[in-house]
Amino acid sequence: MTRMVQCVKLGEIAEGLDAPPFPGEKGRRIFEHVSKKAWKQWVGLQTMLINEHHLTPYEPKARRFLEAEREKFFFGEGAAAPEGFTPPGPHPDQV
Repeated sequence: MTRMVQCVKLGEIAEGLDAPPFPGEKGRRIFEHVSKKAWKQWVGLQTMLINEHHLTPYEPKARRFLEAEREKFFFGEGAAAPEGFTPPGPHPDQV
């Protein structure tokens, strides 16, 4: 049976994660309150943040930054794309 959660990001009941994304209280909080769909959105934003800010995720400063952005994304005012970021346009083959 699929585990459902009241997703804090989407504001709806949706399929929950299969397991906490990492150990500890923060992982448990995400497991209990974030849906798979919202987690996938975060992973996409996190990837963009890593690329745009040229982060090395294993460095403590980068980890603290990403953790703060994740907290804002799920439980705060929401994380935003990096300043000046413009999503790529359609691929030339699709024009």
